[in-house]
Amino acid sequence: MENKERSINEEFLEHLVNAPSPTGFEQPAQSIYREYLNGIADKITTDVMGNVDAVLNHGGNPRIVLMGHIDEVGLQVKYIDEKGFIRFHMLGGVDAHLTPGNRVRILTRSKGNVLGVIGKKAIHLQKPEERKNVIKLEQQFIDIGAASRDEVNELGVEIGDPIIFEHSYAPLGKGDLVVSRCFDDKIGAFIIAEVLKSLKGTEFEGEIHAVSTTQEEIGTRGSITSSYSVNPQVGIAYDVTFATDSPDMKESDIGAAKMGGGPVIARGPNINPILFDLFVNTANELKIPYQLRAAPGVTGTDARSIQMTHSGVATALIGIPNRYMHSMSEVVNLDDVDAIIRLSVAVIQKITKEMSFIPK
Repeated sequence: MENKERSINEEFLEHLVNAPSPTGFEQPAQSIYREYLNGIADKITTDVMGNVDAVLNHGGNPRIVLMGHIDEVGLQVKYIDEKGFIRFHMLGGVDAHLTPGNRVRILTRSKGNVLGVIGKKAIHLQKPEERKNVIKLEQQFIDIGAASRDEVNELGVEIGDPIIFEHSYAPLGKGDLVVSRCFDDKIGAFIIAEVLKSLKGTEFEGEIHAVSTTQEEIGTRGSITSSYSVNPQVGIAYDVTFATDSPDMKESDIGAAKMGGGPVIARGPNINPILFDLFVNTANELKIPYQLRAAPGVTGTDARSIQMTHSGVATALIGIPNRYMHSMSEVVNLDDVDAIIRLSVAVIQKITKEMSFIPK
């Protein structure tokens, strides 16, 4: 994709992705999301699940929900031994290959963030067979520099505390690519906020709900409850999808999608065919490059929950090409992000209350 001047707020993006939001503990990032849309949305509400719903054109028709999940994968304190080492659960799907040697932050209730390191025996001391094996997560441990369980407690660390990886937002290369620990899926939450901001002051008929959802990584739980409460006629989910343009990927396995190639528009049973056509036709009209991905079953995204709400919802899924998903250093292309925002705004402006999404 040709690099064009982008209108997205990269400062907001950096603040959002750097804010902690492990699954079930999303409040720090949600507060930034709320603050950004305060003054843009007509109203903002937070439900008991922690989902944040920013509404624009309240009373419009039809109701259109945009969803991006703000939770990130992480860890959780499960046990503190007598020498002060910490064992942990995973929150969402964490790759045991990648965790040893990483710095982490334990988010305590009373004493702020505590730095730790996931320890591992030095390579010099490993037997040949040990070097070939992946250490299971339940065998890994965190060292926070404490010498006893009492010292850990004095630092404010408790059972159940969430943990994030100590990696933050940074540009990569010439400026189109950026890297962060948690673009899955704070980049989706960022996109729906920017779509809402871009729609402000323009002509469109729908009542727009930009919902930053919680607990997607453990079963799209936030989108289940927020879809039920919004009760939309149209739903658009935004989530990262696998880019296949790195050496370790095989296009024939999942389909081709490259960084900078534009939005990845999903097609399959989870997707309403009329809404799919609207996205594709609008992209062609605007000369926005796009990519297609076959989704043969229920997608592992908020789209699956939106579609099955009440008597059914016309649903689309827009993917953001992503390298190294569920690692500490995920990569996305800001040109893709900008194109998704522009395409989404144009599609929403075309949706009217007379439009039928019933397949013919």
